[in-house]
Amino acid sequence: MALKLGEALVKESLITREQLKLALERQVIFGGRIGTNIVELRIITEKELSGFLSWFFKVPAAEPALLASIDSETISCIGRELAEKYKTIPFKKDRNRLSVAMLDPLSMKGVDELRFITGYDIVPHVITELRLLYILEKYYGIERDLRYISIFGKEEEKETTQEDAKVQGKKVKEEFANARDKDEVIGILLSASKKIASRAAIFVLKGEKLEGWKSRGLNVQNTEMAVGLHSIFTEVITGRNYYRGPVLSIPENEPLLAILSGVPQDCLVIPIQMRDKIIALMYADNGNSSVLDANLTYLNTLIKLATLSLEIVILRNKIMEL
Repeated sequence: MALKLGEALVKESLITREQLKLALERQVIFGGRIGTNIVELRIITEKELSGFLSWFFKVPAAEPALLASIDSETISCIGRELAEKYKTIPFKKDRNRLSVAMLDPLSMKGVDELRFITGYDIVPHVITELRLLYILEKYYGIERDLRYISIFGKEEEKETTQEDAKVQGKKVKEEFANARDKDEVIGILLSASKKIASRAAIFVLKGEKLEGWKSRGLNVQNTEMAVGLHSIFTEVITGRNYYRGPVLSIPENEPLLAILSGVPQDCLVIPIQMRDKIIALMYADNGNSSVLDANLTYLNTLIKLATLSLEIVILRNKIMEL
């Protein structure tokens, strides 16, 4: 079903074939449903996935508003073990009908068993894996894995409003525009990246070597690494594209692993380019035991702003030398 769903997403132009390949590779490493991995990669949103699943399965999607406050009488219609077995949760009771949210709403076996045990006519709705696991934890106390918490926050966590995001974005742009030197530009980049990563570092590319420049949550001062044939950095440099995934424990990555004091299960490496030339690489993660909740669009925007700021700083210094 994973590949079928993935192919459908490609066919409907919601994702590219390359993005599907990336999600499938991630699924092999971390598990979970293909849709979950696509959302974790920030290719589409959880809301967009929910809408697509409704179209794909030809059943309605469970509305988040109806799942937010399910009464105890409705929850008691399905026991904990059955809810966990069929990955389902009841959310609305209407006379002899019981609406349930299910990962697989087309499972006749599951629907029939639920109908037999509850005595209700079951009305299946589709739900994303991320939201279902959150709901199962909320109402049944079935704990989620840490990775699902990082991408789909706890109930009490409030999302930043659009207005707050605009204000913050304007502030960062002003900081980049007023930067006086290269170190200040990189400092702004590292500080702004706190929004999505607990650790970050900038490595300058000099020939066949990478030198640590500045960092946050890591110590890269006086570090130097050769760009090995199979290192995590080589893939980014040769492909001129970002890398998202684990840091493999191989000899070529040992210098980086020493800096990280462990083997992260998830990280992000993005090239910093000026005039089509890669001048540095940005590394980011959420520590060695957590999945990175990374917004690629946001980080790419930060890097573009930093690049433009660096160019302005360089031009300003040249003018001063005249």
